[in-house]
Amino acid sequence: MGVALLSAQRSKDPNTQVGSCIVDGRRRIVAIGYSGFPTGCSDDDLPWEREGAFLDTKYPYVCHAELNAILNRNSADISGCTIYTTLYPCNECAKAIVQSGIAEVVYLSDKHRDSETDEASRRIFAMARVLTRKFAEPLSIALEA
Repeated sequence: MGVALLSAQRSKDPNTQVGSCIVDGRRRIVAIGYSGFPTGCSDDDLPWEREGAFLDTKYPYVCHAELNAILNRNSADISGCTIYTTLYPCNECAKAIVQSGIAEVVYLSDKHRDSETDEASRRIFAMARVLTRKFAEPLSIALEA
């Protein structure tokens, strides 16, 4: 989780910085991602706003940390891996997590718990038998491991 928190700091989003780290069965890091615009799209040319006309907000442009980690993996196969993410995945990321074969999601925050997107994520994970759990280790222990 410490690596996910560290990667979140790379996000230029002024409101919500999210990071993810995928590890294999031996707890080796195979991917890292953070929320940001697609490669080649300038952080200065697209909006970071959360409100307004849809095309004038960040939502149609931002790639979430989980998706970036999956797309930028250094391993051809991430089946059976665990993804550590600083924010509970949205429904779009949940679909990508399931399709990639990730077996477990460990999240730090669930601040959108009551949203329909998070409810959809919970349903997707339950149907696909992807384990989810809130990160419980003290961060100092996680960083030492």
